Amino acid sequence: MNGQMMQQPLLISSLLVHAERHHAEQQIVTRRVEGDIHRCSFRDLAVRSRRMAKAMQALGVTPGQRVGTLAWNTYRHMELYYAVSGTGAVLHTLNPRLHPDQVVYIADHAEDQVLCFDLTFLPLVEAVASRVATIKHFVLMTDRAHMPAASKIPNLLCYEDLLEAQDDRFVWPQFDENSASSLCYTSGTTGNPKGVLYSHRSTMLHTFAAALPDSLNCSSRDVILPVVPMFHVNAWGLPYVACMVGAKMVFPGAGLDGKSLYELFEGEKVTVSAGVPTVWQGLLGYTEANGLKFSTMRRTVIGGSACPPAMMKTFQETYGVHVLHAWGMTEMSPLGTVCTLKPVHDALDAAGQRAIQAKQGRAVFGVDMKIVDAAGHELPWDGKATGELLVRGPWIVNQYFKAEGGDPLIPDADGRGWFPTGDVSMIDPDGFMQITDRSKDVIKSGGEWIGSIDLENIAMAHPKVAMAACIAAFHPKWDERPLLVVMKKPGTDLTRDELLAFYEGKIAKWWMPDDVVFVDAIPLGATGKMQKNKLRDAFKSHKLPTA
Repeated sequence: MNGQMMQQPLLISSLLVHAERHHAEQQIVTRRVEGDIHRCSFRDLAVRSRRMAKAMQALGVTPGQRVGTLAWNTYRHMELYYAVSGTGAVLHTLNPRLHPDQVVYIADHAEDQVLCFDLTFLPLVEAVASRVATIKHFVLMTDRAHMPAASKIPNLLCYEDLLEAQDDRFVWPQFDENSASSLCYTSGTTGNPKGVLYSHRSTMLHTFAAALPDSLNCSSRDVILPVVPMFHVNAWGLPYVACMVGAKMVFPGAGLDGKSLYELFEGEKVTVSAGVPTVWQGLLGYTEANGLKFSTMRRTVIGGSACPPAMMKTFQETYGVHVLHAWGMTEMSPLGTVCTLKPVHDALDAAGQRAIQAKQGRAVFGVDMKIVDAAGHELPWDGKATGELLVRGPWIVNQYFKAEGGDPLIPDADGRGWFPTGDVSMIDPDGFMQITDRSKDVIKSGGEWIGSIDLENIAMAHPKVAMAACIAAFHPKWDERPLLVVMKKPGTDLTRDELLAFYEGKIAKWWMPDDVVFVDAIPLGATGKMQKNKLRDAFKSHKLPTA
């Protein structure tokens, strides 16, 4: 017997319909690449998205075809989130921080038909336009007044001209909720990036879960500023969450420096933000140098890589901003866990609560997880056993776009597939997961594992350290030993012995790094993560003093 409920597909366009109907006057604020502050409403967003949907159809875009973007976090980018996916086409957000060769490879692999891009990226697009195979139309996301007088791109189209040519008499089509909605490529450090193809159903379920109180806890009372790029896993779903709950959105555009972000936080009364640790380092450096505080921001979501405990302490004790430590992957849409405390933790002091918050957190509804040993046997949730983290759920990848890399899933005894995250983790009895390392970053010394994240976190707590990475260096006896690569804070003097002394009493003696090297900069990937593969290449011949 079936239930007798309406059959209404879960479609991304329904979020926009809801936002226009119930939160029409809510604001969307953007620091535009043209230099000014732009304001519009959810009603404007809905009207312009319908017009852009018609414009895309006029360009010949049909359901299932891919439309690429090279764009910052802006209201125009948000319009494309709905205009493209809402018609049944697929929004493909390209990462503009990639090398041009990678941009060409990804655009060709996705078979993009249209590319929409911000003014900032005009030189990049001019460099690749003649090399891409499938793109028929290039659309510059600006108005006629800011169009270049000349361009190397033939028949370059103006975004606002396309809008002006259409009215908003458009009804969002209904189709299967399992239809593809958007495409995002992994930022893997080896081999070519692989595409993760999201569906309307997976995106909608992810949006419900992300907004929950024990998740990102968003409501119409919030003012959300996503620092995490809209080209990186759909800004962790926040442009969808905002329409679902009716929250004001503030987009920073290309201004991701500490001063620009702080001005928006204060000027627009931002209450919640989200981003990777490297961005927050810049913001905290600016507020510290200028003696500033936050007047309205009350929480920030930190993910992408582990949040250093010292950063968490600074946010919470110095600025009164609660840190939500989160974890996920492109393959997971991306949300997997959020570290929201349980009532049992209320009795802990501040240090005890921070120790829990340093973990990546507990699974949001919809995500199941387990840790397994090398033989695939499930390990206990005792907070001690470590193993590879496997996940499954309705917004977790089943296979990569065009089946690249074959079947990524690992079947269990019942034949159900689990996705291997590549993270080495432990889970405590309360279900809080903690990543101890990436499997490729674990240091294997004399057959024992040393977690690089723990060693990095200690270094980051030193007042003279701006950034630290721990990698494995060759040792003739132990195979691998820890090597610290450190970037000092400007104007400070720090020695190897001084930093190693900072580790005394904080770790087992055999975990002590064997050496420290100081560098002017640590390479960062396209999503703000440290590129340890480049550091391993740079220091593969480094001779340890203990060798």
